[in-house]
Amino acid sequence: MSRVVAVLAVVSLLLAGCVSRQDVSGAQQAPETVPLSDLAGLTLQVGDQKGGTESLLRAAGALDGLPYQIAFSTFTSGPPQIEAATAGKIDFAITGNTPPIFGAASGAKVKVVAAYDGGGNGDQVLVHQDSPITSIADLRGKRIAVGKGSSAHGHILAQLKNAGLTPDDVTLIFLQPADALPAFTQRQADAWAIWDPYTAQTAAQVPVRSIGQARDVTNGYWFGVASDQALADPKRNTALADLLVRFEKAARWAQEHPDQWATSYAQAVGLSPEVARVSQGRSLRLPTELDDQVVASEQKIADLFAESGQIASPAPDFNKWVDRRYNDALRPLLIATN
Repeated sequence: MSRVVAVLAVVSLLLAGCVSRQDVSGAQQAPETVPLSDLAGLTLQVGDQKGGTESLLRAAGALDGLPYQIAFSTFTSGPPQIEAATAGKIDFAITGNTPPIFGAASGAKVKVVAAYDGGGNGDQVLVHQDSPITSIADLRGKRIAVGKGSSAHGHILAQLKNAGLTPDDVTLIFLQPADALPAFTQRQADAWAIWDPYTAQTAAQVPVRSIGQARDVTNGYWFGVASDQALADPKRNTALADLLVRFEKAARWAQEHPDQWATSYAQAVGLSPEVARVSQGRSLRLPTELDDQVVASEQKIADLFAESGQIASPAPDFNKWVDRRYNDALRPLLIATN
């Protein structure tokens, strides 16, 4: 009964248009909203990676009765999603913890509007099983494949710092996952910093060992990122609020039905059932509070990027790229806790 009450409370907030916005100065504003019944002609453009967002929403039935349309676009990683949102090509996407930092550093026209705790267990640094490398410290002078601006980029920087190394002590080879896999398997890179489901997929295909995982050195957050253009539009703002609640309910369904979700995910994105189970068993994105603690943890990563020379110094004030207008509507259905 309590869950029903919570859901009804969320729906009431959405229909009443009571979602508030916090601008970069910290002042509260009330963005315009419209009744959900006015969204019939709207198509929300949503970016996706490896089918994770769309397949979860569909498997959970969270797209049933949608009062607007959604067009999903697939991207290889988070940075291209930030670029697409800035260019107005997509309205929303869920990315890892680092793409929004690169976006902030480049003045991207986006805001972080929701947070998800992925745990960081599936974001790993892989080496070949027969490699003499046994620790992050052993990476000195080695070649590391990593997606520039991805969560893995932030992860490897944190690992290097903890081991007393800097990017100058290694060779970072910036490659997207599709190019990094063959480079790694052909020994053109000594290590690969990568995230799920690629981590689980690689481990199933190639004899590898993990010498580090993100949960030990950085946050494991993912973020819902919306374009400034969408946030300023009453209809898209209303649709985004509705979509975020639907994703929360879908994540709860996946958490409560892990086998059913893994089977559906495997079929949707072309993975083996075992890879899907491993990946989603440790990297399911659980909705969490977009609060000061989460923002502070992101600022630490931004500071690390600036300190290591990977972005211009000083680091951007990450809070200026955060919009908490949906917090009140999302809070009743949160799963993860900080």
